[in-house]
Amino acid sequence: MSATHGSANGTTTATTAAWDYEVFWSEALKELQEQLTAQEFETWLRKLSYLRSAESEVVISVPSSFYRSQVESRYQRGLEQTLRDLSGQSIRVEFVVDKATAAAIAEEEAATGNDKTSARRPDARLEPRSSAAPPPPARRAHRQLNQEYNFARFVEGESNSFALNAAMAIANNPGRSYNPCLIYGSVGLGKTHLLQAIGNEVHRQLTDLKVVYVTVETFTNEFIQSIKEKTGHRFKNRYRSADVLLIDDVQFLQGKVETQHELFHTFNALYDAKKQMVFSSDRPVAELKALPDRLINRFERGLNVDLQPPSYETRIAILRQKVEERQIDIGDDVIELISRNVRTNVRDLEKALTKLVAYAELVERTISIDIANRELRDLFSRPDSRNIGVDAIQRTVAEFFSLTANDLRGKKRTKAIAFPRQVAMYITRRLTEYSTTEVGNEFGGRDHTTVMYACQKVEERMKTDATLEPTIQQIIRSLSPPEID
Repeated sequence: MSATHGSANGTTTATTAAWDYEVFWSEALKELQEQLTAQEFETWLRKLSYLRSAESEVVISVPSSFYRSQVESRYQRGLEQTLRDLSGQSIRVEFVVDKATAAAIAEEEAATGNDKTSARRPDARLEPRSSAAPPPPARRAHRQLNQEYNFARFVEGESNSFALNAAMAIANNPGRSYNPCLIYGSVGLGKTHLLQAIGNEVHRQLTDLKVVYVTVETFTNEFIQSIKEKTGHRFKNRYRSADVLLIDDVQFLQGKVETQHELFHTFNALYDAKKQMVFSSDRPVAELKALPDRLINRFERGLNVDLQPPSYETRIAILRQKVEERQIDIGDDVIELISRNVRTNVRDLEKALTKLVAYAELVERTISIDIANRELRDLFSRPDSRNIGVDAIQRTVAEFFSLTANDLRGKKRTKAIAFPRQVAMYITRRLTEYSTTEVGNEFGGRDHTTVMYACQKVEERMKTDATLEPTIQQIIRSLSPPEID
């Protein structure tokens, strides 16, 4: 494929190499720019730089690994589709981290006055500060924040690395690139830990900034109290003067119309003032019912990251850290036993460990494998502790309806396949910690809205079809839990 390029004076340069796709890349960016808001394009795509081409591939530089993961998840598919439309052939987009690009961007922002302090750039530090750096000035602990919730005590694993790095970037540079941010995931996975770690880090390092942390329940109660006491101006000043506002559990906003209205205006005031906001929820906001579209749009405007249940290796690392912190004598064999059988969340891991510690202290016995198995048998046998895979659910549902797992993952939409697929999606959402996006990927790369629709249709049908719920229960019972060693 050959292409020509216009020079600065309007003349045409020589034909490019056989697979120089720079002209197609430039056109693809222009098309995407027309589809996105100015802010979104400026945030995510302006910093992309063409590096080189290879056969059926274009290589693009990005300033950081975190930036690369965002661009890949958000725009890679769209860019590749646009390149295919423009060139008539499949061109893969490969993003590589290029430090020279990052330095050039830093110089450009400094020259234009966009970078007020290099110490607070979003990519200035994604890792904890070096121990060689001078310690920050001592500051009294934030009264709303738990000091144990910090980045040093958050065990990183594959399931939470993205969210952790996002939180670190926000703490280094609040109000700049990742605003607002929504962290979502099931209970006990570390949402509150990350929110408060951001607050503690900003409070410790950026002493001129005001940090406010609150749960939705507290926000609601204070709002009601301000109406009762006619102190609305104080309530507004408290939250709208924050430099960093951290709000936990936004799922509890459902049905609270006046609180939603107040938070909407608080959001707008802080966003316009370029103040940082971070929220947490137990699910994607698109799945929250009785929430107005305008508020959902605000939550989804910035960066949304999810937390998944920890992997086996991460569970072991978490337990070892807890054992070391508590200075207790529990062997690796017991730690591995707990990690194999408690797969839900960090909270349940801590619960299992606490029970064994209490047993050891009260009975004054060393914890053995046999004792751990006996004392934790109730926790091990809970349905939520079973690591049921999506493939097992697909196979079981397919067999029940005389189909194959490939039918459920395929593109056919006949009634004989569509309804069993919806049932499989519903059971997957019910028995696993997968987000709707992840469930959709497991079912042939479907959109998360398809999964939400499937779950809604199954729930609606159960209200009118008395046989459906027993059928689903029968399928669930046939999913055998793994054997306990």
